[in-house]
Amino acid sequence: MLDNKKVVFSGVQPSGNLTIGNYLGAIRNFSAFSEEHLCFYCVVDMHSITVRQTPAELRRRTYETLALYIACGLDPMKNNLYVQSHVPAHAELSWILNCYTMFGELARMTQFKDKSAKNETNINAGLFTYPVLMAADILLYQTELVPVGADQKQHLEMTRDIAHRFNNIYGDVFVVPEPYIPAEGTRIMSLAEPTTKMSKSDENENATVRILDPKDVIIRKFKRAVTDSGSEVRFAEGKDGINNLITIYSCFTGKTVSEIEREFEGRGYGDFKIAVGEACADALKPVQEKFSELIRDKAYLESTMKSGADSASYYARKTLSKVKRKVGFVI
Repeated sequence: MLDNKKVVFSGVQPSGNLTIGNYLGAIRNFSAFSEEHLCFYCVVDMHSITVRQTPAELRRRTYETLALYIACGLDPMKNNLYVQSHVPAHAELSWILNCYTMFGELARMTQFKDKSAKNETNINAGLFTYPVLMAADILLYQTELVPVGADQKQHLEMTRDIAHRFNNIYGDVFVVPEPYIPAEGTRIMSLAEPTTKMSKSDENENATVRILDPKDVIIRKFKRAVTDSGSEVRFAEGKDGINNLITIYSCFTGKTVSEIEREFEGRGYGDFKIAVGEACADALKPVQEKFSELIRDKAYLESTMKSGADSASYYARKTLSKVKRKVGFVI
């Protein structure tokens, strides 16, 4: 706990155009913590380079991700918004924690196996130790709550294991974080393959709806969404496609599943897909308008990056100094 407030940390990679999965499952929910928690929301550019990036695109997307944070409702005056590589303590703590993480633990990480299969020509050490950097990100701020998607729970469990291991050796150095997983919208699925999570790196453009997609593009993508051979808008086991669309519609409208089923009783999938697309586009419109305003003001974004990094560094140094003393470094 810092400043007598519970600490919340989360980060988003600037390695692709953010989707409604990122929005509904994470970013939209962040502002709820701002009043009563000390919040650190990071653009995790260091994580991005485990996969080869085009430098100019990575820089552009770093600005865009920060602008999206603000456009989605995160006030820089109430939250620490910053870029990961601007706070060197992340990398320093990561190296120390590498020495308290077991090889076998990292080898069991599902995401490492998945990404290795997709990047067989670039299975680098950073990809393997990615969870340790994530642990450093979280533990650096004595974080108590981490808003995560279901696919990140394994990494958070490793973070907890590392914290426990370090604390058992040196005393109560780290707060052991807890996951915060909202009941709704945490796992938005692909529109093309509704058994897999919607991913910003998906090569199939029809599979993902991006936060900055124009309205006509959004509606077209929902019209093409994969469903089953039926026509009844009803949430049921084995109907992954329509279940995903119902979840998305519920998240954007606030309506319950039963209310949605009654609303579209006697109407087919075609009507429902258009309605989901329109609800999505209408909800994203103010975000897109605010983003367009912000992205043109590079000076403001850079000022926000600097003030956020300065603030984050202040808190990060406290933890890092304590860790260095514990392991025996001269500081």
